[in-house]
Amino acid sequence: MKKGINQWCFPAGTPLGKLLRTSSAAGFETIELNLYASGGVGLTMDTTPEEAKAMARLVQSYGLAVGSLSTEMLGRHPLSSPDRETRSLGVDSIRKQIELALEMDVDTILIVPGRVEEDVTYEEVWERSRIALQPLIDDIEGTGLCIAIENVWNKFLLSPLEMARYVDQFESSHVGAYLDVGNTLAFGRPEHWIRTLGERIRRVHVKDFRTQVGNYDGFVPLLSGDVDWLNVRLALSDINYQGSLTAELEPYISFPDQLIFDTSRHLDVIMGKNPH
Repeated sequence: MKKGINQWCFPAGTPLGKLLRTSSAAGFETIELNLYASGGVGLTMDTTPEEAKAMARLVQSYGLAVGSLSTEMLGRHPLSSPDRETRSLGVDSIRKQIELALEMDVDTILIVPGRVEEDVTYEEVWERSRIALQPLIDDIEGTGLCIAIENVWNKFLLSPLEMARYVDQFESSHVGAYLDVGNTLAFGRPEHWIRTLGERIRRVHVKDFRTQVGNYDGFVPLLSGDVDWLNVRLALSDINYQGSLTAELEPYISFPDQLIFDTSRHLDVIMGKNPH
């Protein structure tokens, strides 16, 4: 497995050069970049293919690889929205992720398929997101790219059995699971999710969670919550997972660079590389 870090682990607006320099110095191997509508540091809806290729070369110059792409945009433009225009904007953001990933030689993009809301039923999230994703899956046929569905606190795909069924319905090697370890702990055990999803898992997000808190404030840095990391490691070994463990954590308020170095050491422990 490889040590990865998400761009969101840094304070908003951190220059890309500093982000890459710090990640490299801390010993990370991969970085997950995020697509912004506009104004973000890095990839935006206005990024050209040439700019994307140049960014990939910049990442490589620091001894890193772009392990995957994610986006903030599906939170504002969910594929499950009752509004057709909102859904269309969500699809546009995924198309941009696909375009950039192919230019940057990235094999995985992270997708959140939607969310259950007062006016959006579970069945509607399932069906609207399926309809929205199918043409995109058809478009990447013959490439090495995978659309990886993440489990988040969206009141959707609440068990590994449902997540497996959701992925399997597309009958495509271009669809997989993006497992977030910390997100499972409020209603399950991550090692169970890992073994059920098995080879469907294309990428893994890591953060920790304190179940007694039970809400968003329960997310904490690695090794300081209730995740049974030894069993997580064993489960990942059982399915022969070889991809990145990508940290997705809130930046420290004080000395934010320290989070990056702390997280690297914590990942060494989790992966069994430096247990003391």
